[in-house]
Amino acid sequence: MADFFRKLFGSKEEPVTKPKQVDSATTAPLTDSQLQSILSSQAPKYEIKQLVASVGQSVGKQRDHNEDSVLALTNTISGSVESVPFGLYIVADGMGGHQFGEVASNAAIRIVGGNIAKKFHSYLYKIPTQSLQESLQEVMESSILEAHQFIQREAPGSGTTITAALVLGQQVTIGHVGDSRAYAIYPDGRMDPLTRDHSLVKRLEELGHLSKDEVDTFPHRNVLIRALGQGEILEADIFTVPFPTPGYLMICSDGLWGVVNEKDILRIINEAPDLQRACQSMVEAANTAGGPDNITVVLAQIVG
Repeated sequence: MADFFRKLFGSKEEPVTKPKQVDSATTAPLTDSQLQSILSSQAPKYEIKQLVASVGQSVGKQRDHNEDSVLALTNTISGSVESVPFGLYIVADGMGGHQFGEVASNAAIRIVGGNIAKKFHSYLYKIPTQSLQESLQEVMESSILEAHQFIQREAPGSGTTITAALVLGQQVTIGHVGDSRAYAIYPDGRMDPLTRDHSLVKRLEELGHLSKDEVDTFPHRNVLIRALGQGEILEADIFTVPFPTPGYLMICSDGLWGVVNEKDILRIINEAPDLQRACQSMVEAANTAGGPDNITVVLAQIVG
């Protein structure tokens, strides 16, 4: 199995009570190397590479139902062969009347997630006897297209964004339509967007018709120029990038990124004791800021 994945990417001591002495030692700040040594000795040790992830979600403060859908699948298999992290994370933000938005987003995560999981089932849980006939990007693209066609047929007039990330080893293959986002977040404070919004406001900014300040106050920020279920021809952004290591992969709906600024997101992640707390705190921050929309976030990290 390891060969298949490679081909895809190229003594305690008793305490002693000492007599009390007058402390004549002097204090001095620890050097950077001393601090790093202490932190390294306290950090958990992992013998195998593991992909870990957590999810946060809320209906928000101003909506009466949830049109966001999320899928998070994390897999670890290790033994006599090399551990290869595998994960699939999808966020979809639905739109459309008569609850069709939630139908569209739920269909998107189930169809895309189901197709990809089916493709990899034999390679994850059986000894592979043949190589995958499609590239990872082709698998992602065909799955998104099938979801698009299903939504057009079963929930006409509705639509949904989708941002999907397939993690295999140290690589992430992303499929993206709409304005949900994927970010690479690094310990040095960088928060790099991996996806480009398919929205009217983003297009006007790219054409130079809106400044950065005008983007934040533009009255039609939620108008999309691309969405699953909308239009006869769908063009999804499909690409592969390295997993941010060390760092985090984050996928979220605009209920988070449109309400909580990047500085606060970085602070929350850096201060949180674990991924679960980080996700919950980001959701709480969006709700504290008014919670105008449904909120969904996935945070993933490779450790080991």
